[in-house]
Amino acid sequence: MTPFIAPLALLIERWIGYPQRLTDLVGHPVIWMGRFIAFMERGVDKRERTPRQRREAGIFTVAVLLLVTLAIALVVQQLLRGIPFGWALEILVATPFLAQKELGRAVQAVATALGTSLDAGREAVSHIVGRDPQALDEAGVSRAAIETLAESTSDGVVAPWFWLVLLGLPGIALYKAINTADSMIGHMNERYRDYGWAAAKLDDVVNWIPARLSAVLITAACFFTQHASPGSAWAIAISDARKHASPNSGWPEASFAGALGFRLGGPRSYDGEVVDLPSFGDGKSELVDSDILRALVLYRSTLNVLLGVSAVLALLIWAA
Repeated sequence: MTPFIAPLALLIERWIGYPQRLTDLVGHPVIWMGRFIAFMERGVDKRERTPRQRREAGIFTVAVLLLVTLAIALVVQQLLRGIPFGWALEILVATPFLAQKELGRAVQAVATALGTSLDAGREAVSHIVGRDPQALDEAGVSRAAIETLAESTSDGVVAPWFWLVLLGLPGIALYKAINTADSMIGHMNERYRDYGWAAAKLDDVVNWIPARLSAVLITAACFFTQHASPGSAWAIAISDARKHASPNSGWPEASFAGALGFRLGGPRSYDGEVVDLPSFGDGKSELVDSDILRALVLYRSTLNVLLGVSAVLALLIWAA
């Protein structure tokens, strides 16, 4: 049953997610990783150190994080594979590292809130983006939600699935550790430019294939989504993805923009400072709450395509 762990994990996580009661009771693997990263940062990231020393401290932090994560994941995997029906428990252990249900719920909440009022939309979107919510108009809230949905389709769903298929439970756990470290310390600001260098670069490496695979899956999903263009999805991905400062984030974002005829990206405000960022696509930019709902339809179609690909791949591996 090992080949079927990935598709079944996708199916179960999409259906039930990670229950809030379980989070309240024992926490979540990402929360545990975040606490460990914060603990390491307090211990080794001293402001009086030179840039080189801080970079070395960051490398040490990431190395320790990955070693601890790998050790725990290997032990859990070996224990589960040594008991009857352990594969079923392995599926359940893998599901918290996927984010299909929570991502869809969070973006849906923005659309619902924005349909009520702009202030409610700003409040809802502030939970999923880092930009200044009060600087966003209705179109800005809508674009922020769709951009997050697109980018997180890759690093919250496709990438962890990819590493689960490739390396099993240790693979998906290691990926999530790297991605969590990047989200916490992998920033190119004065505080983290050196200390977070290793986390940011490693995150770029592990997302390189999944980001491009996400563009392929989004393009394929257009064939099953009304008013979505597979030709434009792929064409805009090829032409515009490279505009993004990240080597990976532009691929899913540009694919969504092309597929739905939107213009995403552009200038945005962080902590009162306006950052001039590139745009993706050449379509409609004055987006509204109904456009978020259109993006969610494409997102769910992409999940369906990914599940189908995962099931076929599992069958091929099992038959071989």
